[in-house]
Amino acid sequence: MDNQTQSLDNLVSHFSSLPSIGRKTATRLVYHILRQSPEFAARFGQDLLTIHEKVIFCSNCFNFTEQDPCPICSNTERRSNSILVVEQPSDVALIERTKEFKGLYHVLHGVLNPLEGIGPEDLKIRDLISRLEGITEVIIALNPTVEGEVTAQYLAKMIKPLEIKVRKIASGIPMGHQLEFSDEATLARAIHGATEV
Repeated sequence: MDNQTQSLDNLVSHFSSLPSIGRKTATRLVYHILRQSPEFAARFGQDLLTIHEKVIFCSNCFNFTEQDPCPICSNTERRSNSILVVEQPSDVALIERTKEFKGLYHVLHGVLNPLEGIGPEDLKIRDLISRLEGITEVIIALNPTVEGEVTAQYLAKMIKPLEIKVRKIASGIPMGHQLEFSDEATLARAIHGATEV
């Protein structure tokens, strides 16, 4: 960064290494922090340290938690015979906000990607298979990418012989979206997944 201190440049570099944050946004964030009180900066820094000290993986679902098992896995009011499989912990938070799913979760921490050397042993697939006793339904909720589709097919192939119902979340045209702005793959997926009205 031209004409700036090394401390500013270091913090801009840290912020810009985060997903979806470029150098311009990172610079704005750094200047925002500089305008705050030293107490704010101390709390901010402490919270960054605390998150690494306190947040762990749930030993059941591999979501982030501060207690093991996590509040979802230990909630006796949830349906214990249904597991929804997602890529990342952030997906659990997103689905929970919908209040539509009342079962349990399993976080894979990624998807299969042979080009990047990510195989089944790099994900929490073995852990998923080991917790399927008593499960009657697995819902796969992975991103609609090539890697997500490959992973979904792999999971279905592993789970179906166990006589467990395997479903995949619907994908297609988002609410409020016009057909003319949809690509062919999205339209095809939406038509294939059409449901009775």
